[in-house]
Amino acid sequence: MRLAKFTIYPAIDLRGGQCVRLFQGDYAQETVYGDPVEAALRWQSQGAEWLHVVDLDGAKSGHPVNLDAIEAIVRHVSIPVQVGGGLRKLEHLEMLFERGVRRVILGTAAIENPELVKRALENYGGQRVAIGLDARDGYVATWGWLNKSRVRAEELARQLAANGAETFIFTDISRDGTLSGPNLEAIRSLAQTGAGEVIASGGVSRLEDLSALCQLSPLGVRGVIIGKALYSGAFSLKEAIRAVEDRDLSQDVRN
Repeated sequence: MRLAKFTIYPAIDLRGGQCVRLFQGDYAQETVYGDPVEAALRWQSQGAEWLHVVDLDGAKSGHPVNLDAIEAIVRHVSIPVQVGGGLRKLEHLEMLFERGVRRVILGTAAIENPELVKRALENYGGQRVAIGLDARDGYVATWGWLNKSRVRAEELARQLAANGAETFIFTDISRDGTLSGPNLEAIRSLAQTGAGEVIASGGVSRLEDLSALCQLSPLGVRGVIIGKALYSGAFSLKEAIRAVEDRDLSQDVRN
């Protein structure tokens, strides 16, 4: 029996219309990588099946800011794009869907406006609306990771699953952009709630990290978002995809 597909999502973080990376979510520690469309086309040419885009300016301001850059990315690639950052109203979701975005990610709204999340899930379904669980010390952070709530990621996932949420994107903020390895314990704990599929994010630095995440696939971990490791050249996207495919093949042999 073949395990469910494990997907790699190259990350494109947008600030001021440029592709950037932050260190631990700190807006003062930014590295600029240039044109986001060039990045998107590069990842697509190397085999990406999805792109993960975050509007960092939107996350801080509470409304989409980098719409032109997002629209340009979607227009130039043929693979699906998921987008998060600053989505606080249904109109924000509609703006992105109208521009061809395949999936939207609600983060701050999941804490501050559960009624919006419920309506979004009712209108578009759990495959098109994902929940972003950005955690600091296990507690969900909001407003571009600047504020920490008193709600644990696992607790919020259970609550939202009851309203139809199916996909959760979990980021350990302390690992993001650090190349220090993913927080496997926290990712496993979230997956074990059975709330839905989990896409892991934060800290991936080597191919062995991908193998460790793939081992959590039976629990519901279905993908990983990779940013700095790809931009810094720690490994290539092709190498990452090959590592995941090799894991799938070895699993088939054992079964």
